[in-house]
Amino acid sequence: MDASQGYHQIALNPDDQKRVSFITSGRTYCYFGFKNAGVTYQCLVDHMFHEQLGRNMEVYIDDMLVKNRQMDQHLVDLAEAFGTLRKFHMKLRPAKCAFGVRSGKFLGYMVIEKIIEVNLEQIRAIQEMKHPTNLNEIQRLAERIVALSRFISRSVERSLLFFKALWKTKDFDSDKECQQTFQDLKRYLAQLPYSPSRPQAKR
Repeated sequence: MDASQGYHQIALNPDDQKRVSFITSGRTYCYFGFKNAGVTYQCLVDHMFHEQLGRNMEVYIDDMLVKNRQMDQHLVDLAEAFGTLRKFHMKLRPAKCAFGVRSGKFLGYMVIEKIIEVNLEQIRAIQEMKHPTNLNEIQRLAERIVALSRFISRSVERSLLFFKALWKTKDFDSDKECQQTFQDLKRYLAQLPYSPSRPQAKR
Protein backbone atom coordinates (compact mmCIF):
# COMPACT_ATOMS: atom_id res chain seq x y z
CA MET A 1 0.00 0.00 0.00
CA ASP A 2 1.14 3.54 -0.70
CA ALA A 3 0.10 6.60 1.28
CA SER A 4 -1.38 9.46 -0.71
CA GLN A 5 0.67 12.68 -0.87
CA GLY A 6 3.14 11.43 1.72
CA TYR A 7 4.23 14.14 4.14
CA HIS A 8 1.33 16.41 3.14
CA GLN A 9 -0.98 14.29 5.28
CA ILE A 10 0.77 15.55 8.40
CA ALA A 11 -0.61 18.98 9.22
CA LEU A 12 1.83 21.52 10.64
CA ASN A 13 0.72 23.60 13.60
CA PRO A 14 -0.15 27.07 12.22
CA ASP A 15 1.90 28.68 14.99
CA ASP A 16 4.99 26.85 13.71
CA GLN A 17 4.59 27.60 10.00
CA LYS A 18 6.60 30.81 10.22
CA ARG A 19 9.55 28.82 11.56
CA VAL A 20 9.81 26.65 8.44
CA SER A 21 9.28 29.32 5.78
CA PHE A 22 11.72 30.19 3.00
CA ILE A 23 12.16 33.18 0.70
CA THR A 24 11.32 33.03 -3.01
CA SER A 25 11.11 35.98 -5.43
CA GLY A 26 11.10 38.46 -2.59
CA ARG A 27 8.33 36.70 -0.68
CA THR A 28 8.28 34.40 2.30
CA TYR A 29 6.65 31.06 1.55
CA CYS A 30 5.45 29.02 4.52
CA TYR A 31 5.69 25.28 4.06
CA PHE A 32 6.26 22.10 6.01
CA GLY A 33 9.88 21.77 4.82
CA PHE A 34 11.51 20.19 7.82
CA LYS A 35 14.93 18.76 7.04
CA ASN A 36 14.01 15.69 9.09
CA ALA A 37 10.52 15.28 7.60
CA GLY A 38 11.30 11.69 6.64
CA VAL A 39 12.28 10.78 10.20
CA THR A 40 9.19 12.53 11.56
CA TYR A 41 6.93 10.63 9.16
CA GLN A 42 8.61 7.32 10.01
CA CYS A 43 8.07 7.97 13.72
CA LEU A 44 4.41 8.64 13.00
CA VAL A 45 3.78 5.40 11.09
CA ASP A 46 5.81 3.43 13.66
CA HIS A 47 3.46 4.79 16.32
CA MET A 48 0.37 4.17 14.21
CA PHE A 49 1.12 0.53 13.40
CA HIS A 50 3.16 -0.43 16.47
CA GLU A 51 0.81 -3.34 17.25
CA GLN A 52 1.23 -4.82 13.75
CA LEU A 53 4.89 -4.13 12.93
CA GLY A 54 6.89 -7.34 12.71
CA ARG A 55 3.75 -9.42 13.24
CA ASN A 56 1.82 -8.95 10.02
CA MET A 57 3.04 -5.64 8.64
CA GLU A 58 6.16 -3.76 7.55
CA VAL A 59 6.27 0.00 7.00
CA TYR A 60 8.93 2.27 5.56
CA ILE A 61 7.82 5.90 5.46
CA ASP A 62 4.80 5.88 3.10
CA ASP A 63 5.22 2.32 1.80
CA MET A 64 3.21 -0.28 3.73
CA LEU A 65 3.20 -4.07 3.37
CA VAL A 66 0.58 -6.29 5.03
CA LYS A 67 1.70 -9.92 4.99
CA ASN A 68 0.24 -13.32 5.85
CA ARG A 69 0.44 -16.85 4.46
CA GLN A 70 -3.30 -17.49 4.77
CA MET A 71 -5.78 -15.45 2.72
CA ASP A 72 -8.49 -15.59 5.40
CA GLN A 73 -6.12 -14.17 8.00
CA HIS A 74 -4.73 -11.72 5.47
CA LEU A 75 -8.17 -10.16 5.12
CA VAL A 76 -8.34 -9.79 8.90
CA ASP A 77 -4.91 -8.14 8.92
CA LEU A 78 -5.94 -5.75 6.16
CA ALA A 79 -9.04 -4.79 8.10
CA GLU A 80 -6.83 -4.06 11.11
CA ALA A 81 -4.55 -1.86 9.01
CA PHE A 82 -7.49 -0.03 7.44
CA GLY A 83 -8.91 0.60 10.89
CA THR A 84 -5.65 2.22 11.94
CA LEU A 85 -5.55 4.36 8.80
CA ARG A 86 -9.10 5.58 9.45
CA LYS A 87 -8.29 6.29 13.09
CA PHE A 88 -5.44 8.61 12.09
CA HIS A 89 -7.27 10.01 9.03
CA MET A 90 -4.59 8.75 6.64
CA LYS A 91 -5.43 8.15 2.98
CA LEU A 92 -4.01 5.71 0.43
CA ARG A 93 -3.23 6.13 -3.25
CA PRO A 94 -5.36 3.41 -4.92
CA ALA A 95 -3.35 3.37 -8.16
CA LYS A 96 -0.24 2.29 -6.25
CA CYS A 97 -1.90 -0.30 -4.01
CA ALA A 98 -2.22 -4.04 -4.65
CA PHE A 99 -4.14 -6.50 -2.49
CA GLY A 100 -4.20 -10.29 -2.25
CA VAL A 101 -1.08 -10.75 -4.38
CA ARG A 102 1.75 -13.28 -4.01
CA SER A 103 4.36 -10.85 -5.27
CA GLY A 104 4.89 -7.13 -5.64
CA LYS A 105 7.30 -4.23 -5.46
CA PHE A 106 8.41 -3.05 -2.02
CA LEU A 107 11.20 -0.52 -1.49
CA GLY A 108 12.30 -0.95 -5.10
CA TYR A 109 12.59 -4.75 -4.92
CA MET A 110 10.34 -7.51 -6.19
CA VAL A 111 9.18 -9.55 -3.20
CA ILE A 112 8.03 -13.02 -4.27
CA GLU A 113 6.88 -15.21 -1.39
CA LYS A 114 10.15 -16.13 0.41
CA ILE A 115 12.65 -14.48 -1.94
CA ILE A 116 13.62 -11.03 -3.18
CA GLU A 117 14.17 -10.57 -6.90
CA VAL A 118 15.49 -7.69 -8.95
CA ASN A 119 13.05 -5.06 -10.15
CA LEU A 120 13.26 -5.25 -13.96
CA GLU A 121 12.33 -1.58 -14.23
CA GLN A 122 15.62 -0.72 -12.52
CA ILE A 123 17.59 -2.70 -15.12
CA ARG A 124 15.62 -1.14 -17.95
CA ALA A 125 16.30 2.34 -16.56
CA ILE A 126 20.06 1.79 -16.93
CA GLN A 127 19.79 0.11 -20.32
CA GLU A 128 17.82 3.06 -21.69
CA MET A 129 20.23 5.67 -20.32
CA LYS A 130 22.54 7.53 -22.67
CA HIS A 131 26.26 7.77 -22.02
CA PRO A 132 26.64 10.07 -18.97
CA THR A 133 28.52 13.26 -19.82
CA ASN A 134 28.37 15.25 -16.59
CA LEU A 135 28.45 14.66 -12.84
CA ASN A 136 24.67 14.89 -12.44
CA GLU A 137 24.12 12.12 -14.98
CA ILE A 138 26.89 10.03 -13.45
CA GLN A 139 25.34 10.48 -10.01
CA ARG A 140 21.98 9.30 -11.36
CA LEU A 141 23.67 6.25 -12.86
CA ALA A 142 25.59 5.52 -9.65
CA GLU A 143 22.36 5.63 -7.63
CA ARG A 144 20.75 3.11 -9.99
CA ILE A 145 23.77 0.83 -9.77
CA VAL A 146 23.65 0.94 -5.96
CA ALA A 147 19.97 -0.07 -6.06
CA LEU A 148 20.96 -3.14 -8.11
CA SER A 149 24.25 -3.90 -6.36
CA ARG A 150 23.03 -7.07 -4.62
CA PHE A 151 22.16 -8.55 -8.02
CA ILE A 152 25.33 -7.49 -9.90
CA SER A 153 28.42 -9.66 -9.61
CA ARG A 154 31.48 -7.57 -8.65
CA SER A 155 29.33 -4.44 -8.65
CA VAL A 156 32.05 -2.32 -7.01
CA GLU A 157 34.59 -3.29 -9.65
CA ARG A 158 32.14 -2.66 -12.49
CA SER A 159 31.11 0.78 -11.22
CA LEU A 160 34.26 2.08 -9.50
CA LEU A 161 35.03 4.49 -12.33
CA PHE A 162 31.70 6.28 -11.91
CA PHE A 163 32.28 6.75 -8.19
CA LYS A 164 35.77 8.07 -8.93
CA ALA A 165 34.09 10.71 -11.05
CA LEU A 166 31.87 11.69 -8.14
CA TRP A 167 34.96 11.89 -5.94
CA LYS A 168 36.49 14.17 -8.60
CA THR A 169 39.69 12.20 -8.96
CA LYS A 170 42.26 13.42 -11.47
CA ASP A 171 42.46 10.15 -13.39
CA PHE A 172 38.85 10.28 -14.60
CA ASP A 173 38.31 10.42 -18.38
CA SER A 174 34.64 10.94 -19.16
CA ASP A 175 35.07 10.45 -22.91
CA LYS A 176 36.95 7.15 -23.08
CA GLU A 177 37.01 5.24 -19.81
CA CYS A 178 33.49 6.16 -18.73
CA GLN A 179 31.93 5.33 -22.08
CA GLN A 180 33.65 1.94 -22.29
CA THR A 181 32.76 1.05 -18.69
CA PHE A 182 29.18 2.13 -19.26
CA GLN A 183 28.82 -0.02 -22.37
CA ASP A 184 30.38 -2.99 -20.56
CA LEU A 185 27.86 -2.57 -17.75
CA LYS A 186 24.92 -2.45 -20.16
CA ARG A 187 26.16 -5.58 -21.93
CA TYR A 188 26.48 -7.35 -18.59
CA LEU A 189 22.95 -6.39 -17.56
CA ALA A 190 21.60 -7.59 -20.91
CA GLN A 191 23.01 -11.08 -20.23
CA LEU A 192 21.42 -11.49 -16.81
CA PRO A 193 18.75 -14.24 -16.76
CA TYR A 194 16.12 -11.77 -15.56
CA SER A 195 17.09 -8.92 -17.90
CA PRO A 196 14.09 -7.39 -19.74
CA SER A 197 16.19 -7.24 -22.94
CA ARG A 198 17.14 -10.93 -22.84
CA PRO A 199 15.06 -13.14 -25.17
CA GLN A 200 12.75 -15.39 -23.18
CA ALA A 201 12.48 -19.09 -23.98
CA LYS A 202 9.17 -20.18 -25.44
CA ARG A 203 7.11 -22.64 -23.43
